[in-house]
Amino acid sequence: MKWAISDICEWTNGTLVAGQGNRTFSQLVLDSRKALNADDSLFIAIHGVRHNSHLLLHELYAKGVRCFIIEEDVDIDLLPEADVVRVSNSIAAMQSLAARHRSQFTIPVIGITGSNGKTTIKEWLNVLLSEDFRIVRSPKSYNSQIGVPISVWNMGPAHELAIFEAGISESGEMEKLARVIQPSIGVLSGIGTAHMENFLSRRQLIGEKLHLFARSEVIVVPDDADVLQLVSPWQESKKILIVPKHHWIRRSENGTDNIIRLGQESRTFEVGFGDQASFDNIATCITCMRYLSYTDEVIQDRLKRLTALEMRLQLIEGENGAVIVNDAYSNDLQSLEIALDFLSRHARGKEKAVVLSDFIQSGTPVEELHRTVLELLKRHGVQRWYNVGPASKTSDSELGDRYQHFPSTEAFLSEFDPEVFQQTAVLVKGARIFAFEKIVATLQEQSHDSVLQIDLGALVHNLNYFKSKIHPSTKLMVMVKAFGYGIGAPQVASLLMFNKADYLAVAYTDEGAALRKAGISLPIMVMNPERSSLQALIKFKLEPEIYSFRSLSAFIKALRQSNHQGPYAIHLKIDTGMRRLGFERSEIAELAKVMGSYPDIKVASVFTHLAATDNPDLDHFTNQQLVHFDEAYTIITESLPYLPLKHALNTGGIQRFGNAQYDMVRLGVGLYGVSADANEKLELMPVNALKTVISQIKQVKKGESIGYNRSFIAPTDMRSATIPLGYADGLRRQLSNGGGYVVIHGQRAPIVGNVCMDMTMVDVTHIDCAEGDEVEVFGQFQTIAQFAQSCDTIVYEVLTSISQRVKRVYTQD
Repeated sequence: MKWAISDICEWTNGTLVAGQGNRTFSQLVLDSRKALNADDSLFIAIHGVRHNSHLLLHELYAKGVRCFIIEEDVDIDLLPEADVVRVSNSIAAMQSLAARHRSQFTIPVIGITGSNGKTTIKEWLNVLLSEDFRIVRSPKSYNSQIGVPISVWNMGPAHELAIFEAGISESGEMEKLARVIQPSIGVLSGIGTAHMENFLSRRQLIGEKLHLFARSEVIVVPDDADVLQLVSPWQESKKILIVPKHHWIRRSENGTDNIIRLGQESRTFEVGFGDQASFDNIATCITCMRYLSYTDEVIQDRLKRLTALEMRLQLIEGENGAVIVNDAYSNDLQSLEIALDFLSRHARGKEKAVVLSDFIQSGTPVEELHRTVLELLKRHGVQRWYNVGPASKTSDSELGDRYQHFPSTEAFLSEFDPEVFQQTAVLVKGARIFAFEKIVATLQEQSHDSVLQIDLGALVHNLNYFKSKIHPSTKLMVMVKAFGYGIGAPQVASLLMFNKADYLAVAYTDEGAALRKAGISLPIMVMNPERSSLQALIKFKLEPEIYSFRSLSAFIKALRQSNHQGPYAIHLKIDTGMRRLGFERSEIAELAKVMGSYPDIKVASVFTHLAATDNPDLDHFTNQQLVHFDEAYTIITESLPYLPLKHALNTGGIQRFGNAQYDMVRLGVGLYGVSADANEKLELMPVNALKTVISQIKQVKKGESIGYNRSFIAPTDMRSATIPLGYADGLRRQLSNGGGYVVIHGQRAPIVGNVCMDMTMVDVTHIDCAEGDEVEVFGQFQTIAQFAQSCDTIVYEVLTSISQRVKRVYTQD
């Protein structure tokens, strides 16, 4: 959705201090590094405690940003063509914008607050409900005064349900977030002691959090005496659902899951967790789902999909036989008990130790807090405690030398000997400001797996580059078929959803179903829906490409056998010259005639596939395809009471055929930094890097052979390095014996001998290297396009050929 700068002045009580106020935007930007789609961005400058982004306005202007909100005087002459709005408070202005944006939607909105479990409940509800709703939700734990408006801004016309979380640290904050979220369904999670230092009592904290639900129709609350007393005045105006107290019954028959009962109900639920906090969160989710009319049988089936959130706990193999539980995310007493339970279950009989940071905003005196933690550690059999932070006690008489204090993370890293943790199970848990990920990196086992690195920041840059090349009204469909071109479809799709792509497309139904199960709610077109998968396609609300009368008949039959209500979206494919799939030109009149006889379907789009947009020598053929497509679209739409979306351009066509952008374009391999256009290559950023390590180095004498069939004979004494990548990983055999190379320390190492299934040998005679050193197959020094050329193939094949056993690692600056 587009908004005009002139609207900002009205909604924020701001003053236009530069420009005409007629520029428009759809994206809010607070981080200068992330203003990638400059023409469509509104940069909100904030003067914070630690930074002042007003100092970066000239940098944003140089990148192309022309819409700004400021809260202090700046040199307007540095922004000669910009629209600039001056407000009294930038954060308040952003909240007003988000509140106005939120008011455009009437879908159900679930607002979650509490001390513990907000993010878990939000993510679990997304998993449990995403099969039935297109959901927009807060990214990660975006629940602050800034995070909430950013989350709400992601609401779009395609969404059917929103789930947002809200957190506060002082009085008066929740009313501001309530105005932004405007939840119709309120959920209060567990109330603990986090952030208590700014509140007089637990009851005051609860009362402040309940402000989020002032206008909610329904609220879900725990069976807590303070909570129930505070919500009692709402009994006549709101529907109050109390989460029943729950009881652990027994282990399930498989020995790993647990059976719990809610209140006095005879019904039980089998869950894959064993800690009390997870039981609390599951009970809250069950209560929400019951309100949304789900049966207990459906709820039980979907509870099997729940997993622990990776952002909370990770199990990592450490050096010297250690096991590391990584919870470098937060630190409070309730989450500590969860982490200690996890540590106990994965200790494998090893001695247990913890590295804990100070408890931030606990509101409890240090001595009392220390005693409470010590009791928890003793209860879970923890023998050693390493405390990090200036507020911690410096010694403990009961633990003696089994308690050590470090004033900072840096002090721990410089003074502590990791050898102490041999054959130990270690919990590393700290508030974010302590950067305990540095401690985890020191303790974990240094693995040397082959990895495909994916730069998500570069992917967003490329997405926004192509967005900048299409008309503001043109929609964007992005291809995520073939496992997201080999880099991970769920990960890419999540990023695309966050960055407001309009449509996704996959090749087969199972790919779309996997995305739905991963919580992707964007519309998804299936380009080759097999007849055997049509019921699954309908179940997961995927939209089929219909390319023949046979496929149309099969889908109509499957649709009428299902329980689907209302018109179902389909996409008509027209063959204008690709000669692959699609209705023939001679069939268009008949197609137009029959479409009116199917009231249970709706044509979401009509499209064609252009065969040669990359090749200027074949532009005549491309233009001829477009003429045929225009004719077909006109005939089809004359028989319909509405106009479907019209699209033809792929990646190659977006840049070269701007007059044919129509209603939507389809972005494929360009998203991953690949283009046949020389100028476009300069604008795009590489997304992928395939890397491995040297397994072994050998001294090879003149006349000795390397590899199978003695296909390489050393012409002189040389050194060879073996790397753990072969043709089973996507390293093609055409690269054998000098057909290709890898890069080690910036120098080319030619492949010698035949590429093996799991290993390859390279010549490192001229390179100063050692076993364990990094090896680049493609990335910084050899582009993926150059690598594909060496393989005598195209980039598409390279990406989709990389084996799933090559670990995908996602990075973002």
